[in-house]
Amino acid sequence: QVQLVESGGGLVQAGGSLRLACAASGSVVRLGTMGWYRQAPGKQRELVAHMDSSGNANYGDSVKGRFTISVDNVLKVGDLQMNGLKPEDTAVYYCSAVLTPVASEIPRTYWGQGTQVTVSS
Repeated sequence: QVQLVESGGGLVQAGGSLRLACAASGSVVRLGTMGWYRQAPGKQRELVAHMDSSGNANYGDSVKGRFTISVDNVLKVGDLQMNGLKPEDTAVYYCSAVLTPVASEIPRTYWGQGTQVTVSS
């Protein structure tokens, strides 16, 4: 069964750092684009960072200069390095990726289970 598995959330003080990881599991031919999104209570899910299959990254305005996305298409893993965390970064973070399963060879978007990031002031 193909899925994305996240790890790395937790509680950190303002100004601190966390690294989130996302790994594709199951029989996957290819990992295409990968992105990180977050959803805070009472708010809509928003883009945090995204990297296309050519390695081009883009970031949400609120995290530019603080967060960095990286993706290893061979290992089919990605991570999000978060520095200078602020209380307003508190949210559930989700990774999303376009994966091509061996079984179907049809690319589709998968979502991780979400991981909580809490930044205390």
